[in-house]
Amino acid sequence: MNHKFSQQSRVTSALKTSFIADALAMPVHWYYQPVEIERAFTGGIQRFEAAPEFHPSSIMSLHSKHKGGRQSADSASKGHSSKGHSTNDQPPQVVGDVILKDKAQFWDRPNVHYHQGMQAGENTLNAHCARVLMRTLASSPQRYDRQAFVSAYIDFMTSQPAAHPDTYAESYHRGFFANLAQGRKPENCGMITHDTASIGALVTIAPLVFSERLNGASAAEIKLAGRAHLALTHPDESLMQVCDRYVQLLCGLMDGPDEAGVKALLLEASKGLTSVDLAGLLKRNVPDNQVVGQMFSRACYISDSWPVVLYLACKYQIDPWQALRVNTNLGGDNVHRGIVLGTLLGLQSDAVATSWFEQLAVHKLIAQEIEALISVASAPKL
Repeated sequence: MNHKFSQQSRVTSALKTSFIADALAMPVHWYYQPVEIERAFTGGIQRFEAAPEFHPSSIMSLHSKHKGGRQSADSASKGHSSKGHSTNDQPPQVVGDVILKDKAQFWDRPNVHYHQGMQAGENTLNAHCARVLMRTLASSPQRYDRQAFVSAYIDFMTSQPAAHPDTYAESYHRGFFANLAQGRKPENCGMITHDTASIGALVTIAPLVFSERLNGASAAEIKLAGRAHLALTHPDESLMQVCDRYVQLLCGLMDGPDEAGVKALLLEASKGLTSVDLAGLLKRNVPDNQVVGQMFSRACYISDSWPVVLYLACKYQIDPWQALRVNTNLGGDNVHRGIVLGTLLGLQSDAVATSWFEQLAVHKLIAQEIEALISVASAPKL
C-alpha cells in the first residue's frame, strides 16, 4: 500500500483499473470452459486482445431482441396487444430499431462473439455506461441526479451512429427500452427478468460512490443514492443489499487502510450474503478452477459473482495484475466481475493503471472524464 496515495489518486487508479479489467476480459467474455480460452489463446489471456470471430459458448442467438431475457417468450408476446398497442401496432424491435441499430443481424447467427469486431483495448457496453454516468456527474456541481442520468443513458443508447463499439446488450438494457417503447416513463422502465440480480448492475455504482463521497456524502446517504440508481435498471432487493455492501466497502477502501484492514473489509462485505466462509476457503488454498466453476458459478448471478470478486480480491491482494488475469481466464461473466474487481484493487494500488492504462483504445478521453469527475466532486462547496 502506498500511504502517499491521496483519496483522489486512489479514485483515479480505481476507475482506470476497472476499464483495464473490462478490456482484458472482453475477448473471452462468457467463455464457460477454461479449456476453450486456452484453445483460443495459448497460455490464456495475458494482454489486451481483439475479440475472436468464433465464440464457442455464445448463445446470443437465443436472446430476445424484443425485451429482456431469452427468445422463447417472444412468440407468446407477439400477436397479443401490449398495453397501449393493438395487435396491428407492435412496438418496435428493441435490438435493431431502438438500440444497437446496425447490429441486429449478428444476433441471429450461432457462435458470433458477443463483442464481435471489437479491437484490443476497447471497452464493452456496460463500461461505456459507467462513462455516461461519469460525464453526467461531471457536468454539474449538483449531486447525483437520476433524471439527468436516465436522460443521458437513453441518448447514448439510441444514438446513431452508435456511441460505442459493442454488439451485445445485457437483458437489463433490452428490458428498459422495451418498456420505454411502450410509453412508460423513463424512471419506471426497469424490467425484472431471470438475471436482473447480476454483477453487471454494479458496473456503474463506483463512479456514483466516488463522486458522492468526494462531495462529502455519508455512506448511508450514498447507499440510498445507489439504490435509487439501481432501481432505474435493476429493480431487485437482493441486488440492492449487495450494492449496500459494495458502497460500504468502497467508502472504507477510499480511506486507505493497510493490508490487514483491506482484507477485513473484503471479508466483512461477504458476510450474510454467501453460505461459504471466505476466510476459511482462503486458508485451504483450493485451486481457483474449483472455487469458480464448482463452488460458485462462473455466471453473472450476484449470489455467485459477488463472493467470487471478494475471493479473488483477497487471494491476490498484493498482485492486482495476477488477480485480473486469473479472473479473465476463469471465464463466465469475467468482464463485469473484472470491472468490480479492478475497482477494488485499484483503490489499493496504481500498479496496473500505471502499466496498462495507456494501451486502452480511448485512454485519453477516459482520463479526461475521470479528471473532470474528481475535479467537480472535490471542488470547494460555496
